[in-house]
Amino acid sequence: MDHRKVADDVYALANSHEAIAPLVKEALNVIDEGLDTHGLDHVSLSFNGGKDCTVLLHLYAGALARRQPTDQPLRPLPALYISVPSPFPLLEEFIERAAKTYNLDLYISRPPPEAVESVITPLRNDGVDYVEAAPRPRAVGKAKGGEGMRQALELYKQNYPHIDAILIGTRRTDPHGATLSFRNMTDPGWPTFERVNPIINWSYGDVWTFLRLLRVPYCCLYDQGYTSLGSTYNTFPNPALLISSPVSTESPVSPQSAISPTTALSSVMSSTHVLPSSPQSETLSPTTVLSSYISQTHTRSNGATDSPINGVNGIHDVVHSLPKQHTEPRYRPAYELTDGNLERHGRGTVPALQPTSAPMSV
Repeated sequence: MDHRKVADDVYALANSHEAIAPLVKEALNVIDEGLDTHGLDHVSLSFNGGKDCTVLLHLYAGALARRQPTDQPLRPLPALYISVPSPFPLLEEFIERAAKTYNLDLYISRPPPEAVESVITPLRNDGVDYVEAAPRPRAVGKAKGGEGMRQALELYKQNYPHIDAILIGTRRTDPHGATLSFRNMTDPGWPTFERVNPIINWSYGDVWTFLRLLRVPYCCLYDQGYTSLGSTYNTFPNPALLISSPVSTESPVSPQSAISPTTALSSVMSSTHVLPSSPQSETLSPTTVLSSYISQTHTRSNGATDSPINGVNGIHDVVHSLPKQHTEPRYRPAYELTDGNLERHGRGTVPALQPTSAPMSV
């Protein structure tokens, strides 16, 4: 990634006539104030791969590139990833790519194996698991919640005692975000850090406007209907983005495309056989040809090859046994959710929302 270009793009947006420009400028000012207060070597970034953290990462990369001399290589960005129990593999793949792209010095903290969330695997309205192809284990035990976060920060403080402030992508509409300001110290009993919240005043729509205007790479789960990412135990596509007419995962076999005995016979006779040259030559009957064709090309469900005796029944099975029709729900991408109040309706439990068929505009 060209970090200098990131800086140019971010600051150009901040000084543009776009509606989001004041929020971008505000966020950059908060980041700069935090860097001025603590110094480049004492500020880290909390990055969990979500959309808010991705916005913050891009802003932070631009702010740092703007501060460093152009004739010097960019320094690694200190960052912290605190994993939830059972994270999405696609999310972690994105985090790994982003760490390389943005040159993150990423410290990863994972919960112990016994730390699982108490929220059960969500079900669809029809009672079927959302992830049918790879069922998730049911959650058991007690949620670690804030305690797991506190322990992770304690370990981070032990390993990086020089870090005094952490940039966090919290917004005011997030849980526990309503009373926060741009800069807050951690609560008593927690490791001492200043929490810096540059995008605290951003809305759900502002996040997607920024990502799409600057074409910032984000986790592909957001293109699959997810609007808020957590653990696989309590996160599923947002029902507000459900498309009303699901698509079949298999193309049905039409009667016209099924193999008929006549088709099989014609194919074999025309391509592999000629008329006998003498009465003494072996004569091929339609039954013999058809049986031979079936025995070479079709097997039964038990793996046995169709014989001349059961060949006709075998071709009957091919013609009349159509594949089962499997359907899966389809969702519009996260940036098409126009009501930010529904952002977390894909978390925890299934809300009673009806699918919509008309596309939503940004």
